[in-house]
Amino acid sequence: MKLNLLSLALIFTGNLVVAQQNSDDALLEKAKEIHEKVITIDTHADININNFTEERNYTMDLENQVTLPKMEAGGLDVAWFIVYTGQDELDGEGFKNAYKNAMSKFDAIHKLVKDFAPNQIGLATNSEEVRKLTSEGKKVAMIGVENGYPIGKDIENVEKFYDLGARYMSLSHQGHSQLSDSNTGEENDEWLHNGLSNLGKEVIAEMNRLGMMIDVSHPSKEAIKQMFELSKAPLIASHSSARQLCNHSRNLDDELLMLFKEHGGVVQTVAFSAYVDTEKTQAFNKASDKVYEKKAEEMSFEVLPRDAVRALSNEDRNTYYADFQKVRAAAAPEVELLKQKIEPVGVSDFVDHIDYMVDLIGIEHVGISSDFDGGGGIDGWQDASETLNITKELVKRGYTEAEIAKLWGENLLRVMDEVDAVAAELKKA
Repeated sequence: MKLNLLSLALIFTGNLVVAQQNSDDALLEKAKEIHEKVITIDTHADININNFTEERNYTMDLENQVTLPKMEAGGLDVAWFIVYTGQDELDGEGFKNAYKNAMSKFDAIHKLVKDFAPNQIGLATNSEEVRKLTSEGKKVAMIGVENGYPIGKDIENVEKFYDLGARYMSLSHQGHSQLSDSNTGEENDEWLHNGLSNLGKEVIAEMNRLGMMIDVSHPSKEAIKQMFELSKAPLIASHSSARQLCNHSRNLDDELLMLFKEHGGVVQTVAFSAYVDTEKTQAFNKASDKVYEKKAEEMSFEVLPRDAVRALSNEDRNTYYADFQKVRAAAAPEVELLKQKIEPVGVSDFVDHIDYMVDLIGIEHVGISSDFDGGGGIDGWQDASETLNITKELVKRGYTEAEIAKLWGENLLRVMDEVDAVAAELKKA
């Protein structure tokens, strides 16, 4: 009798395993079908100009998180490549160096689409161009400016950046710029402008006039509220998550999120682990840092504190990140083993933020971003090749194809159209 019961138990367990496998297979197939149909847009991917040369560029399977082969493997259609400049002194020398850095990054992106891979990827500046390029089977590059610092005090530089393809810009980054206070002021309650400077207010009007989206992912709360008051067009947060779920000053609290609902903008949920779940990130990082430090020592590489990295010149910082990425790649197998002991921030945690914001402000105002090659990446979406995993989790949670299309890109394209429409009206006036 015992044998019969054991046999029945084994059969029952086996049937459950088969049923679960069939369910997982069906979920994956549905996710793949939807993923291939919708336009997938990641609104924030940093770049290193050293990866835009004849010898080393995005046509190759480099170790960084975004390349054309990785976009192809993961079904990522559109990457917003970022013209990022770190904050420095608010003086002529600082502005000059920042402008030079920004122009080098514009140049790098244009080289990718014109010289290195014109048959694989094209530059888009509006929703129509995005749809045209994707319909032709090409990947799409778009350009965002992270930190308005490089425009200096010359407002004409906003139009120069627009003419080079920039279609969104944030007015500050880590530290207060000449245009806007940064969220970093919250740490010590120290502010430079109490929101926007007078020049910053002029830049908001100029961005409206041109049709450039205003990005609020780094400015202070007061600056963001002033942007909502001043802007005649909807705003975006190119890479931010929900502060209610993760209390980090880079995230948006409910008051700010509701302004996106009121004004029609979109918040691009960011897959940056520390902004998704700080506590889980700290626990996993504490363990993984020991692995990286040991591997770095073996590879004769010095791991620097974050403040020391920020203090580097743009060129030296790019070199540091490129070298550290090699250390991370070498340590990857050992870090993978850590996950059996300490759970890292993963796709489910990330989609919790999407769920929260959808419930609060509506699905029309939520999107997706990675912050790849700028610190972003979570377990299950560590680079562009794993992009399908986000769609799979959305399907698992019951989102429809139409809803997933909105999250992955249609909301962002709608806002682009609305910003363009505002610009057209202002030019008539």
